[in-house]
Amino acid sequence: MANTFALILVISTFVTGIVWVIDKIRWAPLRKKAHREAQAQATEPLDEKTVSNIYSENVLIENARSLFPVIAVVFVLRSFLYEPFLIPSGSMMPTLLTGDFILVEKYGYGVKEPVWQNTLIAMGKPERGDVAVFKYPEDIRVDYIKRVIGLPGDRIVYKDKELYLIPNCDKAQCGSYKKLDTNFLEDKTFSDARSKAKGMQKVYSEILGETVHQILINPGAPEQVGEYYQQKDIATYKYEWVVPKGHYFMMGDNRDDSEDSRFWGFVPEQNLVGKAVATWISFEFYRDANGFLPTWIPSALRLERIAGIK
Repeated sequence: MANTFALILVISTFVTGIVWVIDKIRWAPLRKKAHREAQAQATEPLDEKTVSNIYSENVLIENARSLFPVIAVVFVLRSFLYEPFLIPSGSMMPTLLTGDFILVEKYGYGVKEPVWQNTLIAMGKPERGDVAVFKYPEDIRVDYIKRVIGLPGDRIVYKDKELYLIPNCDKAQCGSYKKLDTNFLEDKTFSDARSKAKGMQKVYSEILGETVHQILINPGAPEQVGEYYQQKDIATYKYEWVVPKGHYFMMGDNRDDSEDSRFWGFVPEQNLVGKAVATWISFEFYRDANGFLPTWIPSALRLERIAGIK
């Protein structure tokens, strides 16, 4: 899983790094000394193969020493700069499709150590509208990707498939709810085998903070209000939430097909992995008649998907 791979990468970097350092300090000088002595005692020049056999290097040490620079570069890039992710589901359609490979900026929300996600250097904070990757609060081994809807202190309502919020709502001073601007895009067609199989879906544009993005709504799908997460410390309606300090409220752009904060609650700041910044490659996969993926063998390359993420 996600943290397991990070732990393996840390251990691999550490072990190969130790071997590389010891080789530089101890083993490499011994090899060079033995080679010089062999050349001095020989009556004629020795070829490279003969010299290397005089003080042969252990194959495990040789491989570890050679792999260390590669593993170290991968460790730094993946842990602190950018990490690639594959979109496995349609919860972020139409912004992200199944088969999109995205790049996630790791340092935007603070530099964190790769295993337990503790912040080493505090930097920026998530903004409304960001597409963020985070550790699923109910199982931190799993990575989720959703859009940041609510910041700490926001009061949020999602009712009748419409989103309302009061930014930075103070308990003593809460104004009226502001409905987010959403507009139906009549000329916008959305082609996805699974969405077609599940019924009519409409694409809307939505303005969230300074971000204009598209969302997907199925007018015929029932709202699952009875399954919504309920806060225990604050009296709210079933479709209303107040974001606690140090937490964020996340939702998928595919509003009727996304398991998000409406169902399992808030994302702690510590769980944030990074901000999705670009789709670097995208594949279409073969689907059956019901729109499901029976295999992960690519059937087409979607070059038109390569772009930044809104």
